[in-house]
Amino acid sequence: MTTIDFLDARARHLVENEVAIEQVATGFLFTEGPVWHDRDHVLVFSDIQGSTMYRWHAGAGITTFRKPSNMANGNAWDIEGRLLTCEHATSCVTRTERDGRITVIASHYQGKQFNSPNDIVVKGDGAIFFTDPDFGRRAAFGVLRDPELPFRGVYRIDPVTGETSLLVDDFEQPNGLCFSRDEALLYVNDTPRKHIRVFKVGERGALSDGRIFAETPGAEPGLPDGMKMDTEGNVYCTGPGGIHVFAPDGSPLFRIRTPEKTANFAFGDADYRTLYVTACTSLYRLRVVIPGEPQMRAGG
Repeated sequence: MTTIDFLDARARHLVENEVAIEQVATGFLFTEGPVWHDRDHVLVFSDIQGSTMYRWHAGAGITTFRKPSNMANGNAWDIEGRLLTCEHATSCVTRTERDGRITVIASHYQGKQFNSPNDIVVKGDGAIFFTDPDFGRRAAFGVLRDPELPFRGVYRIDPVTGETSLLVDDFEQPNGLCFSRDEALLYVNDTPRKHIRVFKVGERGALSDGRIFAETPGAEPGLPDGMKMDTEGNVYCTGPGGIHVFAPDGSPLFRIRTPEKTANFAFGDADYRTLYVTACTSLYRLRVVIPGEPQMRAGG
């Protein structure tokens, strides 16, 4: 069983009082970037330090998806069901084509190499949004090298032209991101500052009216990193002690305590009520009451 810290009475219908958390697999170095595939019923995730991407299927267990992975981190499905990946070692965003070829879709901004694309989401119109902290230019989680850009930004790749545009550059280290259900808002967390910001999304992805949505307090291991939304508009975000869950108004609802420091998670299974959690050396799963928003769109 795992401990649930209830912080608001509204949380009682979102998760059971006691939740069984299962260790699905272990023996990794630093797990990240989980994404669920609806049709194939598989989870794809990264082991950054192991420079390997894995697949998990209930029948087949763990198999290698790609090795080496260029220290892949965040993953997402595009609107055609192709896998998008943020690579720390190359500072690129890549796309895995249906025949297995890998295409670089973003590598530079104004002639300078990205820091290290980290997490990635896709809007309903096919536009791709990603964060670019410099964690992948540190020896622990990437390749040690100096950054070329003087800031750490949030970017959008145009679905028609493929052009990459800078949306905001005043983060210390932008990390996890997710859209509201109607895609009118974009949530982005800032790892060192231990908070989540929210922006209005305008034409061509322009971000405006940025404000602090919520904070992830606590002295336990863990920081804001992976972030997702459920079908009631509640925001799930990693943080000290596990996974923090916030109401649409930003107030804290509950926290799921995890056995290891947690970097990311994904809703999965046919009902999207299983939370697959990537936590350092292991992959865990647990059940929640309210389904998550699917990460895969038509075309998969």
